[in-house]
Amino acid sequence: MKKKLYNIITVLFFSVVITSCGGSDGDGGDGGVAPTPDTPNTAPSAVSQLIYPTSDLLCIDSTVNFEWAAATDPDGDTVSYELRVALDNNMTNLVEQVTSTTTTRTLTLQPGTAYYWTVTAKDAEDSASPSQVFAFYTEGEGVSNYAPFLADLVSPNEEDAVVSGTTSLNWSGADVDINDTLTYDVYFGTSNPPTTAVSTDLTVENFDVSTDPGTTYYWQIDTKDNSGTKTIGAVWTFTTN
Repeated sequence: MKKKLYNIITVLFFSVVITSCGGSDGDGGDGGVAPTPDTPNTAPSAVSQLIYPTSDLLCIDSTVNFEWAAATDPDGDTVSYELRVALDNNMTNLVEQVTSTTTTRTLTLQPGTAYYWTVTAKDAEDSASPSQVFAFYTEGEGVSNYAPFLADLVSPNEEDAVVSGTTSLNWSGADVDINDTLTYDVYFGTSNPPTTAVSTDLTVENFDVSTDPGTTYYWQIDTKDNSGTKTIGAVWTFTTN
């Protein structure tokens, strides 16, 4: 009798063990909670406004207090900002590249120099698109005339594909000496950089060129003020269909 009772208890014990180790649902699942999929990170918004220095500003001090509008992050992540200052409006010749967790940063730059600046908002994983690029000039000692800023590209956009035939080149110029009259020399061709001046001393900010299909072209705008001071422009490119 004792042996029979022992066997019954043993069978019940193993039945409980097998049941507890098996699935608890009727479909053969493991009864566990499905893992929550990772939520994709969303980059913060771009910086919508560069507050100071404003576009084409003449800064009377070479110590510049940069300020910009705050960005927002849809995920509530902490946002930091990358401030870049360069000598060209393509932001390739950088002189400063710093990170800030606030919307201000003070930098000391060289006097008598044209600079360009932009800010990019970031979270821990992604970056937003850069803000627009603003130009400014630091005042030099005893300087009575300032060189013009680099010409800004209007159209065709960099590396655009355009219809061949007649292509209109468009740009804009600026100078901190607001009373200066600006003129432009246009360089255009298939070599990089272009060496052929197709027009000089233009007083307008556009010029039409003839283009062939299936060709890559390069163009450059040099800007002069009425004192004869020249700023060599960046090289832009486009292709034709």
